[in-house]
This record gives sequence, structure tokens and C-alpha cells, in this order.
Amino acid sequence: MDGWASSKKVKLDGVNEKCPQSNTYQHIYVQDYVDHEGSTSIIFSLPEKVGALAEALKVFETNNVNLHHIESRPSLEDKDCYEFFVSCDNVRGGLYEAIDILKGRTKNLQVLSRNPENKKDEVPWFPRKIRDLDRFANQILSYGSELDADHPGFKDPVYRTRRKEFADIAFNYKHGEPIPRVQYTDEEVKTWGTIFQELTKLYPTHACREFNHVFPLLIDNCGFRENNIPQLQDISDFLKDCTGFQLRPVAGLLSSRDFLAGLAFRVFHSTQYIRHGSKPMYTPEPDVCHEVLGHVPLFADPSFAQFSQEIGLASLGAPDEYIQKLATLYWFTVEFGLCRQEGHLKAYGAGLLSSFGELQYALTDKPEVRPFDPQKTSTQEYPITSFQPVYFVADSFDDAKEKLKAYSLTIPRPFSVRYNAYTQSVEVINNKEQIINLTRTIKGDLSLLEDALQKVNRL
Repeated sequence: MDGWASSKKVKLDGVNEKCPQSNTYQHIYVQDYVDHEGSTSIIFSLPEKVGALAEALKVFETNNVNLHHIESRPSLEDKDCYEFFVSCDNVRGGLYEAIDILKGRTKNLQVLSRNPENKKDEVPWFPRKIRDLDRFANQILSYGSELDADHPGFKDPVYRTRRKEFADIAFNYKHGEPIPRVQYTDEEVKTWGTIFQELTKLYPTHACREFNHVFPLLIDNCGFRENNIPQLQDISDFLKDCTGFQLRPVAGLLSSRDFLAGLAFRVFHSTQYIRHGSKPMYTPEPDVCHEVLGHVPLFADPSFAQFSQEIGLASLGAPDEYIQKLATLYWFTVEFGLCRQEGHLKAYGAGLLSSFGELQYALTDKPEVRPFDPQKTSTQEYPITSFQPVYFVADSFDDAKEKLKAYSLTIPRPFSVRYNAYTQSVEVINNKEQIINLTRTIKGDLSLLEDALQKVNRL
């Protein structure tokens, strides 16, 4: 996996080779982030009149609710109203009393909470705008030089210091800033070169068509070379031009919910550090080789980018048990997925495309191969101490995307979500006015389609 992991034990091999000393794969536990302050976001609409917001804010003050952030915009549903977004906490315990009062004074009130406490009118908090990713980007398991005792770099003080440098970059990063460029050492470049050389021998015969179509473009545009580790900002600029995807530096593992939420905005949380040079074909956690060689190429493919975003959108506000199922779907597709092209199996999962050993193994007759079916795939157990005994095969990215969309409709959520690429925000659709607005948008797109078809038919 990449800058994320589920709440159960997971395999984290960037290049999937056994550690010579222990003869086992490394693993780690990650627990979903617990927000002790009860961070809550409230969205509501108010009629346009002098003092309307002041009256609403007085409710928070009276109930001793601490406010962190307030913003407003014209309502999308009612031209005579303004929509307000308020971020607050429940440290003093008066939040729910304030919400009850606001329900009688506002319109379209929605509550999003990190810890909903089974409140029927609450939805698990999720980012609404792309800059909201800043709120959880640093909620990671470990930081900097905090390595396990069996990590190859545990006894190397220089490596531990270096890892902290990379962690500091990610920790201080905010949305909209350029990703700081890294001057990699000769030893780090040598480690990268070893992996690059071995994997690129396999790509022409083992990787899917889309991967091999993009990879030369990364060589030309992003500096993918044996003697050069590409910079995340250069890659992010390239991906944004291709599909709107972008990279964001992360210091370590995120919870499944937070990592998948990033995909909803076409944001991939990527590490910048590289594995320890003593074992170039092994890493106990995702590193820049896994991210850049395994994941990046296919994020430039429109169909794969849309498939990845669909997983992210399906996760927003989903119950915990469905987050685990979506994380499993991610594991068997984006990480370890196979597809059938011209009668042959090809790899598209990053865990395979960054693993010299498993990439070869997966295309033999040793593992079991099953068709991709989200209902069945989402409940499939997977090992963390060996190569996968089972892989799932998609007929195409578009086919997998449609199956995933159908599966997402079975997730119990009292709302639908839509990504607005113009504002880089997620719109929650749960009332008639929002449905009417969405209908207008769809009508506009259909009119454009009809016009284009008429013009094409005249040619």
C-alpha cells in the first residue's frame, strides 16, 4: 500500500522480496485516527438579511461551543439564501444543544463529525474541499526516524536522520504549495537505479498496454531515468495536465478512510523517501520507488484515473465496515490488479509493477485467477506474509469502473456525492433543490453532446 493502510494488519512491500535475515515480510498496525476533540463541521443556509449570521453564531456562544473556522458562499439551492460552513468542536459538551436550536432557525442543516456517536442526523466527517485534506494529512502512524527494530535502516543513524528530513517536508506541506524538491544522495540514486533497471526489463512483457503507453512519456517529461529519481512536483504537474490527478507528499501511513478520501479529489498521497540501500529489492513500507514506478504511470490514463476516483467517492461518509470493503477492493485492483488484454494476462496493480519478484509470479499458472466482482472481491481475505494466492482480473478499466459504481450504490449512505472539478469540491446531494441543480447541469451536458453529434454527422 502507499501512504495508507487499513485498520487491520496489512502487507507493505513496495518491491515484494523476502528479507534475507528474517525470511518474513514486514507488517505493521494502523488504527483509524481518533479525534479526541470531537471535530464537527456544520453546514446550513440562512435567508439573506442583516444580522442573520450573528444570530446563528450567538447560539454557539451561548452553548460554549468553540469555533475554529467559518466561511460562506451564495446558496446553490436558494438564490435568496447564503450557505455557511462552520468548523467547531465538542470539548465543552454544548454542541448538540446548539445544533438542536439551529435546526429551528436554519435551512438544510447538515452535520459531519469525526466521531458521530451513532447520531442519526450525523454523517462521518469527510473533506468537502480539496484544501480540507490538510486536516488529516499528518495523522500518520509513525514520524521521521521512528523505525521498527527489524527495519533495514533501524541501526543507521544517517538513514534515520534522512527519513526525518523527508517527514518534515510532508508535515509542513499545505495544499496549493509547490512540493519541495529533494536533492537525493548518490547512494539513494544507486538504490533507485538498481530497482529501475530490473523492473523496466519486465514492463514490455508484463505490464498492461496503458502502463507501457505512458511510461515513455514519463521518461521524456518527468526525468524517469536509471540515474535520476524524479521529483514529485514534476510528476504532479504532468498528471494534472493528463487527468487532473496530483500528488501530495505524506510522511507515512494514513488510515484507509483518509487515504481513500484523497482519491475522491484526484489526490494521491505519496512518500518521497527511499528504502535503505542495504536491501534495494526490499522495503517494509511504501517508498518513492513503489509510488513513482508502481502507481504514477496509470494515474495518467483517463479510465484508470476515473476508476481510482470512484473508489474515493464511494468512501465518503461510508460506514466503517464498507471502508474496509473498499480498502480490500483497492488492494485487489489498484495494488494487485490484473487485466486481460488480447487474450493474455497483464499487470496494472502498483504492488506488482513495483515488485520484481511478484510481477513475474503473478503471470504464471501458480496463483488462482478470478474475474473481478466487487461483491465477492470486497470480502476476499489476503495474506501479508507471501505473494498473493488469488488475483482478480478486470476485462478493462471501464468495465471495472462500471462494476464499482454499481457496487457503490449498495453502500448505505443517506446522500449522494458529486465531484465538482471546477471548484475542486465534493457536493453532497440529499434534497430536491440539489437534484434540480444537478438536472440542469446534466441537461447542459446533453445539449453539448447533441450539438457535437449533429456537427459530426454533417462531416
